[in-house]
Amino acid sequence: MTMGVFKAAAVQMRSGTSPERNAADMEILVRQAAGQGATYVQTPEMTGALVRDKEAGAAAFTTEDRDVVVATARRLAKELGIYLHVGSTAIRRADGKLANRAFLFSPDGSLIAGYDKIHMFDVDLDNGESWRESASYEPGTEAAVTDINGTRLGFAVCYDLRFPQLFRAEAMAGAEVLTVPAAFTRQTGEAHWHVLLRARAIENGAYVIAAAQGGLHEDGRETYGHSLIVDPWGRIIAEAAHNEPGVIVAEIDPAQSLAARRKIPNLRNARDFTVNAGASEAPRLRGAAS
Repeated sequence: MTMGVFKAAAVQMRSGTSPERNAADMEILVRQAAGQGATYVQTPEMTGALVRDKEAGAAAFTTEDRDVVVATARRLAKELGIYLHVGSTAIRRADGKLANRAFLFSPDGSLIAGYDKIHMFDVDLDNGESWRESASYEPGTEAAVTDINGTRLGFAVCYDLRFPQLFRAEAMAGAEVLTVPAAFTRQTGEAHWHVLLRARAIENGAYVIAAAQGGLHEDGRETYGHSLIVDPWGRIIAEAAHNEPGVIVAEIDPAQSLAARRKIPNLRNARDFTVNAGASEAPRLRGAAS
């Protein structure tokens, strides 16, 4: 059963290199969002810290049970009675490797879902920027869909946005709201951010909520900002039309996802097919990842 209309917020941040300062900044913005009536609040990718230097990152990042952002989010969720989604933060795993991990806390402060970013941002951009996320982080291997009071929520982080099969799989698993907390670079954001988020909403008949990092960061990188909330018909219903820290809020009506999927029933109409690539055994594909 789908829950009724609720307010969702996307928190836009400009995380620096100190997890403690970032946790304090997050708290201010989350309280602002809750004060505007949001019962689901999402923060951006790498809420805890954006640290490009490996040695500095090694000093800043710790295990889940000792992480200040995780502890702060758990406390705030319970105090404010909200679903608080930490878009991601760097977590040191038991094997010593880092995960780019999202957390969703319930209104009683319990952890109800987590997700490790699957697709690593390993790119070389025209402006000379070069990123090798896989050099520092271990990719996740499982998609995640969870329930918040009857509404199904699917998880992704930043670069995952460019892999539509992830979102289709989550939609096929019942997700009516797809989440994409991010730290898009300014260059790629200007070119692709809006169109990719709207496409994921349209092709899956789902809301998309994307909290973003924005501006020039302490470690020298520049992110695009422009946090967005998109409805299942692809309309932008809230946007931070800048790169400054702040909060956007919009009403989410899960019934609109069902309505969009009735109009354009592409999830139901997806068919198996094969690709004739001249090989003796072409791979078998389908509309949703399996």
